[in-house]
Amino acid sequence: MQRRSFLKNATAGAGAGVLALPAMAQGQPAVNWRLASSFPKTLDTIFGSAEHFCKRVAELTGGKFTIRQFAGGEIVPGLQVMDAVQAGTVEMGHTPSYYYFGKDPAFCFDCAVPFGLTSRQQTAWYDQGGGRELMREFYKGYGIINFLAGNTGTQMGGWYRKEVKTVADMKGLKIRIAGFAGRVMERMGAVPQQIPASDVYGALEKGTIDAAEWVGPYDDEKLGLQRVAPHYYAPGWWEAGPQLSFYINIKEWEKLPKEYQAALECASYECHVIMQAEYDTKNPAALARLMKNGAKLHTFSKEIMDAAYKLSTAVMEEESAKNAKFKKIYEPWKKFRQDQNQWASVAEATMQNFLINAGRK
Repeated sequence: MQRRSFLKNATAGAGAGVLALPAMAQGQPAVNWRLASSFPKTLDTIFGSAEHFCKRVAELTGGKFTIRQFAGGEIVPGLQVMDAVQAGTVEMGHTPSYYYFGKDPAFCFDCAVPFGLTSRQQTAWYDQGGGRELMREFYKGYGIINFLAGNTGTQMGGWYRKEVKTVADMKGLKIRIAGFAGRVMERMGAVPQQIPASDVYGALEKGTIDAAEWVGPYDDEKLGLQRVAPHYYAPGWWEAGPQLSFYINIKEWEKLPKEYQAALECASYECHVIMQAEYDTKNPAALARLMKNGAKLHTFSKEIMDAAYKLSTAVMEEESAKNAKFKKIYEPWKKFRQDQNQWASVAEATMQNFLINAGRK
C-alpha cells in the first residue's frame, strides 16, 4: 500500500480528502463491522477518539463502510478485547496493548513500558523507527494487524489513600496497575491489581485497593477518584507515552478492498493525533479543578524513582534473556530510546525546562 502517497492526497485539504475517497468507493460493496472498546462511554476523550475514527471511515467511503463501536462490557469485558478480535467475535477493537501482558510481555511495546518512550518518541519509533514492522510481525501470531489509535501523553502516578514517601511505604500497598509496572511494583513490595476503568472507583471506595492509576487529570476527574484517595502523584513512570491500538482481525482486513484499507489507515492517523491534542488541551484545567476540590498533588521522591528505574531495567533485561520474541523487539527499541533521549536533552528538554522555570518567576 502506498500509505504516504494516499495520505498526502487525502489530507491535502479537509474538503479534498472527504470528497475524493467516496468517489473511490463507488462500486465497492457495503461493509458493516463492530468495534469493541476497552473503555466506558463516560471517558469521552479516550472512548471518543474511536467514535471519531468510525465516523471518518464512513465519511471517507461515502457511507459504504460503517463501523459500530461498543463500550467495554457491552460485547466483551474491557480486558478481553484482543481475544474477541482474535476469535472473530468482532472485526476490530480499540485497546491498550499492555492489557495483554499476561499473554506475552512483548505486547507492551505497542503501548508503554516503564521509563519508556514519550508520546512523540513512541510515534516516531512506530512510524519511522522500525516499530511498525516489528509489531506487525509479532501480531501475525495472533491473527491481528495493528494500527495507531491515540496517545495520552505522560500519565499521572495515580491516587493514594495515604502518602508514599519512601520505598518502604510501598510495602503491602494494593494498587490498580497493569503490565510491566505491576511486576516492578511487586518487587517494591506492592500488590498489583489489574482492574478495568469502570470498577476502579468502587474498588478504592470499598478499600479493596489502596491506590489506583488511570490516565491523567481529565479522565481521573470523570472517574471521581479524588473523592476516595486524595493524594495525587506524578509522574506515571510506567507510562511516559502510552499508545492505544486498533486491532483488526487479519482475515477481515484482507477481505477489504484496498480503498477501504486506505480509509482505515487514514482515519487511524487522525484519531492518533486528535487524542493527544485533546488530552493536552483538557488536562491543565482539569488538574486545577481537582486541586481546588481537595486533591493533594505530590511528586514521587527520588528514592522511589531511583528504585523504580533500577528494578524496571532489571525486569526488562530478565524478560529479554528468556523471551526471544521480547528480545527481538527490545534490543532495537532500547537503542532507539537511548538515541532519542540524547537528542531530547539537546533541544527539547532544554527549552521545556527553561520555559517551566521562567514561568515560575
